[in-house]
Amino acid sequence: MRARLTLLVGATTVLVLLAFLVPLALLVRQVAEDRAMSRADDVLRTVVPLAGSGDRDAIRLAVTAQSVPVSVFFPDGSVLGHETDPSPAVRLSAARGEALTVAVDDDREIVVPVVGASGTAVVSTVVSDDDLRHGVGRAWFTLTGLGLVLVLLSLLVADRLARAITAPITELSAVSHRLARAELTVRASPSGPAELREVAGALNHLADRIQVLLSAERERVADLSHRVRTPLTALRLETESLRDPEEAARVSAATDEVARAVTALIQQARRRDEPAGPPHCDAAAVVRDRVAFWAVLAEDTGRALTQEIPPGPLPVAVAPDELGAALDALLGNVFAHTPDGTAFEVRLAAAPAGAVLTVTDEGPGFTLEVARRGVSAVGSTGLGLDIARQVATTFDVGARPGGGASVRLQLAAPPT
Repeated sequence: MRARLTLLVGATTVLVLLAFLVPLALLVRQVAEDRAMSRADDVLRTVVPLAGSGDRDAIRLAVTAQSVPVSVFFPDGSVLGHETDPSPAVRLSAARGEALTVAVDDDREIVVPVVGASGTAVVSTVVSDDDLRHGVGRAWFTLTGLGLVLVLLSLLVADRLARAITAPITELSAVSHRLARAELTVRASPSGPAELREVAGALNHLADRIQVLLSAERERVADLSHRVRTPLTALRLETESLRDPEEAARVSAATDEVARAVTALIQQARRRDEPAGPPHCDAAAVVRDRVAFWAVLAEDTGRALTQEIPPGPLPVAVAPDELGAALDALLGNVFAHTPDGTAFEVRLAAAPAGAVLTVTDEGPGFTLEVARRGVSAVGSTGLGLDIARQVATTFDVGARPGGGASVRLQLAAPPT
């Protein structure tokens, strides 16, 4: 935009200068021609009275004193002054007795007849093209230089004005990109024209509104999560009344896990708008921990569990609680939507762009409609797959070879 504004002002300036300088250049040339012709006319006015008197000595002295070539042609064929043959204009002037100005190539010839006692004499002078153009080239060069200077000045002023207009637009664009990166505390500084100041104010108002809505949403989520603690407390008390110690320990551990998840949800909901740094975790450690948790329930329900998890650290750009919640959602779907005894697999493998997490089962599978957010066939919220989708760069839902469901998550590598 800045370049276009500068180009527009430059083009407008050039057109204005052409409309002004071209007529001025033509006028300069015409003035130079008129000046040269006027000087020649003054010379002729000096010589003509002497030619009429017939005093050849006075005529010879007058024509030799002039700065331009002057010739006086007498009726007897003699010539005083500039020796040259009589031109057609001289002969025509002598015959008609009329003063003439004719063009000879690029020169101008002025002839004036003088009627005397012995006949008609003709006074002639030639104004050369150099005299007609004297000073024109220098004047045109000066006008051209002046035009170039004016164009450069106009471009400089236009660039300054364009910068004053585009700088606020660039700042607004930068602020909008930072808002898109969840930097909700950034604000635009109203500057520039009134329209841009109004846009900056509207953008700041939008940022304030987004921040208020997000804060309210976090508080609602935190409040809802906090309410879950009451039934969890009651459930923990119920586990203490179980007679089987192993069963009580298993149910208590599951209750504690749910309590930790609720606490993490509250902390995440009330997290500051600007995180301390990009999220990252060891995917192998998180997946291994969550699979170990679900392995107990898989054993109780007679489900064969196959797991392939690399031993070494496998860093990914996902927070550990988010990756754990995503895997819990996928494994929870396996237990909720397949009958007891259904085998399932959890595979984690390194990839050039991070890691790939795959969860498959030998159940009845599901249609792609079930994979949409908020869709469930068993009365749940339908958000399980969406929780997993949020941590993945690519999310593929399909059928397992031989029957069953398959969910594949591509996890991004942390930034270097």
